[in-house]
Amino acid sequence: MHRFQTVLMQCAGWLLYMSLLMLIALALPSDIFDSESKHFIFLVGAVGIWRYSMGATHFIRGMIFLYGVYPYLRNKVRKLGDDAAPSHVYLMVTSFRIDALTTAQVYSSVIREAINCGYPTTVVCSLVEKCDELLVKSLWAKYNPPEHVTLDFVRIAGTGKRDGLAFGFRAISRMMPDQHAVVAVIDGDTVLGDGIVRKTVPWFKLYPNVGGLTTNEFCEVRGGYIMSEWHKLRFAQRHINMCSMALSKRVLTMTGRMSMFRASVVTNPEFIADVESDSLMHWRLGRFKFLTGDDKSSWFSLMRLGYDTFYVPDAAINTVEHPPEKSFLKASRKLMYRWYGNNLRQNSRALGLGLKRLGPFTSLVLFDQRVSMWTSLLGLTVAVIASLKFGMAYLLVYLLWIGITRLILTIMLLCSGHKVGPAYPVILYYNQIVGAMMKIYVFFRLDKQSWTRQPTALKRDLASFQQWFNTWSSRTMTFSAASIFVAVLFMVV
Repeated sequence: MHRFQTVLMQCAGWLLYMSLLMLIALALPSDIFDSESKHFIFLVGAVGIWRYSMGATHFIRGMIFLYGVYPYLRNKVRKLGDDAAPSHVYLMVTSFRIDALTTAQVYSSVIREAINCGYPTTVVCSLVEKCDELLVKSLWAKYNPPEHVTLDFVRIAGTGKRDGLAFGFRAISRMMPDQHAVVAVIDGDTVLGDGIVRKTVPWFKLYPNVGGLTTNEFCEVRGGYIMSEWHKLRFAQRHINMCSMALSKRVLTMTGRMSMFRASVVTNPEFIADVESDSLMHWRLGRFKFLTGDDKSSWFSLMRLGYDTFYVPDAAINTVEHPPEKSFLKASRKLMYRWYGNNLRQNSRALGLGLKRLGPFTSLVLFDQRVSMWTSLLGLTVAVIASLKFGMAYLLVYLLWIGITRLILTIMLLCSGHKVGPAYPVILYYNQIVGAMMKIYVFFRLDKQSWTRQPTALKRDLASFQQWFNTWSSRTMTFSAASIFVAVLFMVV
């Protein structure tokens, strides 16, 4: 009965969306375009060509990898057989202030994988609270693993995820893993899919220069319908983009939810230092440490050390998402603030590695991410200006165009293997506009960082004048940049 209700609601949602598109189309006058509209058409079209060409390139590359290259590579991996087996597997889980039910789900999946993979395995628990340790011990007793599966606890002070990772890496270093060992880094709210270890570890044998890889993700959201659909949409987009970048062995993040590394990487003092105490020297804000973004720091470290990165689409994890706010608007903005801040803090440094290290396509993608905060807003801004100058019909044309293109993008997401819903076209546009505004806001405040689940923010011991200067210079530059952007478009349209 529940399934039938879900299908019925989905159909009603799609019917409502298509009806709105038809109403917008019927509201358009037949003579909408005249000689005054040439600038409007040119600007929207030019930027649209850039934006949609990048999206189409990612999609085509992703499909080539997912349905062409990867099946061929998977067959090569299968032929390796036992030759691809690691000497030891370390499954390291970091947990901090996660509810007991989720923690039990996570560690149950980790222990099961440690048992079922058949490799010598050590489960490393990087914990803060004593209650989590007791819970893990009770689960360990319940599953009663064989002798080749061991358990190790690392107690940390609760000063942040970066410290938790660094303490865990040093603990693994003391176990003296050899060059054939691998380490999986798992978030405290990530439930491992069945067989994920066996699906991932052989790739390190096939590609000797791959230092880290990540996997496909699905989610269970402890929130409302819109928040749930928003997360699922992001994971579907992520899947296609990851497949696209995997074609060049340049996956752009070692996802904190679940990534796997060579043990020789995570025991490297340089890599540990990058994860633990990464920092940026900014021309205006000065030097500041990174609080969040450990997954981007680990990726940058791999790039800097000369390693490749990879994506395994048929290995999946399920993450339990806890929205930081009950309101979708507040929760989504908080998460965007953290995610986009992590990207912007790393991208400029990554581009500095050079074309030879990154490759032409990866360099282009990183550049596009830098300018997308402005190009994503250009269409809407031009449409609003044109409607003020020439009539509201131009805004209706733009809305119709957005409605049709987002519908097409939603249909394309079906190729990812992730489910789609009638809210996806609207959420896609919400992400474009609100996401762009959040990027602009964050871009001028790169030193402002905080976690969303815990009330932890970066504290800088700055003099009062420096604090005042940073605050007001950030506000001034944000206002100036936005004003220049709008003024230029007013002159052109």
